[in-house]
Amino acid sequence: MKKYKISKKILFTTSGIFILIIMLIILSGCAKKSKQNNINGRPAVKGVKIENLQLSTFPKYYETAGTTVPIVTSQISSRVMGTVTSVDFKQGQFVYAGQTLVTLSNKDFLQKVRASQKSVQEAKQNKILANATYKRYRQLYLQRVITPQQMDEITTRKNVANMQYKQAKAMLSYAKIYYGWTTISAPVSGIVSKKNVEVGDMAMPGYPLLTIENTSSFKINAYVNEKYLGKISIGTPVYISLDNQNKKIQGVITQIVPSIDPMTRTFLIKIQLNNSAYLKSGLYVKVYIPTGQKKGILIPTKAVVRKGELIGVYAVNNKGIITYRLIRLGNKYKGLVEILSGLNPGDRIITSGIRNVIQGGIVK
Repeated sequence: MKKYKISKKILFTTSGIFILIIMLIILSGCAKKSKQNNINGRPAVKGVKIENLQLSTFPKYYETAGTTVPIVTSQISSRVMGTVTSVDFKQGQFVYAGQTLVTLSNKDFLQKVRASQKSVQEAKQNKILANATYKRYRQLYLQRVITPQQMDEITTRKNVANMQYKQAKAMLSYAKIYYGWTTISAPVSGIVSKKNVEVGDMAMPGYPLLTIENTSSFKINAYVNEKYLGKISIGTPVYISLDNQNKKIQGVITQIVPSIDPMTRTFLIKIQLNNSAYLKSGLYVKVYIPTGQKKGILIPTKAVVRKGELIGVYAVNNKGIITYRLIRLGNKYKGLVEILSGLNPGDRIITSGIRNVIQGGIVK
């Protein structure tokens, strides 16, 4: 019994020593691994690319706001007065050239057409009779049966009948034209942007019933500060930025209105776009007009790190320590972005491997 107790005590002691040895081995391995992943007490960062910043020369742009405007905009109104009997479109609907949009009451105009048609028939019969009478009297006159005065009267009747026939035909044409104006059709294909008419309204000449915008092509209207008047010219290439679509479109200035707005101290320019098929009317855009060359710092757009409302880059000092530095951005240039403040020539930033970066770490 005593021997059993001694053996059990020795067994527990041996097990304790064995567990202690295993723990020491594990701690030794962790310490080695920690030393490998830390340099001077800072986490080591691998797999990043560092770029030294230098001054670059690039175009200088003047930025202003603009609005997309259809090149063709048609305001449609009635040419005659009448009650609207039908409206065959909705606002925002695409319509085709020649499509019937509005019809007016045409009873009065239809009666005028029918009355004019009767007048033409009567004038035609009078013309036929006058011409036949003239031929008979012409033969009698040549035979010296009637006097010259009688012949003059017959000739005058013939001429008057012919003139009345022409006038009757002209009145019929006018009546048909006015009758046709009671049907209002689309002059161009496009989107109905405004609708100012309903069934039962009284259409008045000159009062716009609707507006159609041809959406196949657009231009940009923009206002430029007065100090640039005379410094930009027709034919100057520009580019347009659409914030909502993250796209840039090339264009050219086609018109400059050299009249200064006394309130805004700006003047109007019009820009033709190279490709505008996917635009919409009334979009807000940014217009960039080249005004010369300037020097500054450009960095890859992929190097910019946004943290909520903060914009910055990961900078690396001479000791290789990584810090997050706030910057202010300018214009973009084909994958590069201008730095307005926050960086200087000679600074080093991380341009690749951003996901591997640890704030306060050190580049290995």
